[in-house]
Amino acid sequence: MALPRLDTRTARRLFLHRHALAEAPSGPAKGADLQQLIQRLGFVQIDSINTVARAHDLILFARRPAYRPNHLKRLYEADRALFEHWTHDASVIPMAFFPHWHLRFRRDAARLKQRWKSWQGEEFHHRFDSVLAHIRDNGPVSSSEVGTDEERSSGGWWDWHPSKTALEFLWRSGALTVVGRDGFQKRYDLTERVIDQALLHAAAVPDEAESVDWLCSAALERLGFATSGEIAAFWDIVRPDEAKAWCAAQQAAGALIPVEVVCTGGALRKVFARPDVIEQAENALVPSGRMRALSPFDPALRDRNRAERLFGFRYRIEIFVPEAKRSYGYYVFPLLEGDRIVGRIDMKAHRDQDVLRVTALWPEPGIRWSTARTGRLEAELTRLARLAGVARVAFADDWLRAPK
Repeated sequence: MALPRLDTRTARRLFLHRHALAEAPSGPAKGADLQQLIQRLGFVQIDSINTVARAHDLILFARRPAYRPNHLKRLYEADRALFEHWTHDASVIPMAFFPHWHLRFRRDAARLKQRWKSWQGEEFHHRFDSVLAHIRDNGPVSSSEVGTDEERSSGGWWDWHPSKTALEFLWRSGALTVVGRDGFQKRYDLTERVIDQALLHAAAVPDEAESVDWLCSAALERLGFATSGEIAAFWDIVRPDEAKAWCAAQQAAGALIPVEVVCTGGALRKVFARPDVIEQAENALVPSGRMRALSPFDPALRDRNRAERLFGFRYRIEIFVPEAKRSYGYYVFPLLEGDRIVGRIDMKAHRDQDVLRVTALWPEPGIRWSTARTGRLEAELTRLARLAGVARVAFADDWLRAPK
């Protein structure tokens, strides 16, 4: 019997709908409304690069142009509606999801203790008690406030002094919670002083099977359709074998069905979805035609292989590529219009000059860059300039390049 099939455009539309990128970018963007948006996405990755705005701010702005960075800061640091931890990378996550991160804490504790020992040695193990005591007595700290007598290196992220490593380990394993950032430096406090006791009580901690079920189900809800590997990768907590077993059990119970998705280029990919996925896809919003610049770390593009299959869009971050070897630029932003990625733009906010400078834009193959499309781009860049805190937009003379 032939499997139900989602054509490429229908699959894209369902996926964008689930990622809040189908509806017109508008609406309130603070307090409970912002919290609801983040809960819908599942998490928002945070990143320090600020060529126009930081990744987390761009992710939220692309969906709610009324958003400003202080809205997230208040929700996270004052309201405690979010906590910071890892999914596939450092992210802010709805506080309601915290009980399921106990599984992550346990798994990170077992995994990182051995891994970090191999490059750091055992010295950081001996700093746990002193770091915890220092925080208990003095309140939240940053890594610069502990281990002041320890040798420091400027050689990169992994040249941590032992107390810094202890801080990170205690955070990753759940004893500490990040309560905010000064600039982009994390501040840590005792979890028991930050997280509501109702979320820490033993009765509130799900067992492993409950968390695996919730994590898989919540991942699929946000993806719309997925392989077991994509489900496991969404939060990066569930193991691939657990996600595979979950899919098999759900299919046996009639709660999942196999579906074929037509990828760009015509290849068929077998995925899992809820039995009403065709109806869900038919009822998904037709994406707004307004152009919007996306963060390279946008949830809709985080899985580069999925983005390539659904949008025909191949993207690789080039911040670590020597300038002479870059295909595009240091930090290039994808441009979404309707249900297509229509180009990528190299731009930077020069705050000392009060200007957002566009160096280059490359249309995607097959996209004709019309005058109307330039008008939509200019409108988006004007909005972005306000987010970046600059007054105007300036284009290089040769900004419009040939597709690659």
